[in-house]
Amino acid sequence: MRGHAARMLLPQRDGTFFLSRDRSDGASIEVDGRAVVNFSSYDYLGLTQHPEVLAASHGALDRFGSSASASRMVCGQTAVHDALDERIARFLGTESAMTFNSGFGTNASTIGFLFEPRDLVLHDAYMHQSALEGIRLSGATRMSFRHNDVAALAALLETEAPKYRKVLVLVEGAYSMDGDVCPLREIAALKRRHDFYLMVDEAHSLGTVGATGRGIGEHAGVDRADVDLWMGTLSKTLASCGGYIAGNGELVEFLRYNCPGYVYSAALPPVGAAAAEAALGVLEREPERSVALQDKVQMAQSLARAAGLDIGTADVAPILPVILGERDLTLHTSFALYQRGLCAHPLVYPAVPKHQARLRFFITGLHTEAQLQEAFDAVAAIVAEATA
Repeated sequence: MRGHAARMLLPQRDGTFFLSRDRSDGASIEVDGRAVVNFSSYDYLGLTQHPEVLAASHGALDRFGSSASASRMVCGQTAVHDALDERIARFLGTESAMTFNSGFGTNASTIGFLFEPRDLVLHDAYMHQSALEGIRLSGATRMSFRHNDVAALAALLETEAPKYRKVLVLVEGAYSMDGDVCPLREIAALKRRHDFYLMVDEAHSLGTVGATGRGIGEHAGVDRADVDLWMGTLSKTLASCGGYIAGNGELVEFLRYNCPGYVYSAALPPVGAAAAEAALGVLEREPERSVALQDKVQMAQSLARAAGLDIGTADVAPILPVILGERDLTLHTSFALYQRGLCAHPLVYPAVPKHQARLRFFITGLHTEAQLQEAFDAVAAIVAEATA
């Protein structure tokens, strides 16, 4: 790789990327023997160290070993995979669910398989790269609409959708760069007026949004059947790794036998499936964890604003962008925070629009008010000194 593309991949001299953790302890990690408060973890409900999750993981490890050793279609499936699929479907209120060994691969493979060059995919401008890769694989025509702009989506459905065989609309429950949520009720209303498929990526909204943590569908009061494909990941709230698709039973069964990323890939390791199933069990039994997190998100937003920080359109999701604008200032602030024992990673172009560089704070149930206050006060002080 040469030229500009190669230079983009070079690490910053004072960067905080690829930090190697020695251990994790609640909201802190240990790096090179030093404790660092971690705001770059999406262990939103703090379940990766929960005793039930650890016990389930150990039990699956002892029973099945470290790997599934095959795809689920050919002897890679275990009782814990079945239990996880069934619990996801029951928790969400869908007919069926299936789990993949990669969240990124869930989007890329499902979209890439179900749609083809005669189709149209309309997606929010802030859609995750995994979905964009799926569109590319499908060969379908791709058009974006302005972020969370239902009128812009409606205009595309009126003018462009009739030209294609099938139409898919792609949105996220909660957007990972901005911390806001999609207007799902309004989009579902559009679906009743237009003939399109609707897919919602709940990577960051499952367990964090809704009165009982059941995600954007619960938050928006949308019937589960109004969405064709509910997608989510196991690596955030569910304390594991992988992804899932939930929805209509016939569609899920069709994907089980045909979706390339599922059929031709080794199954999620049983230890990971057991961890996710146990984490979902905790969430199902203790919905107050989600409510407490939502309260903490509101507190964090208030503290950040009181420190004079720009948090953009952050809403109910546990993602707090602190928008600093310029790339160099953002990188400098991130490293200065790290020197103070606080880890919040920078997002710069092309991950976010030019002149909207930001620090991203993931808020978890493990963070304390004192840690949040310290972090936002430190950002304000670093920026003030750098721009004086």
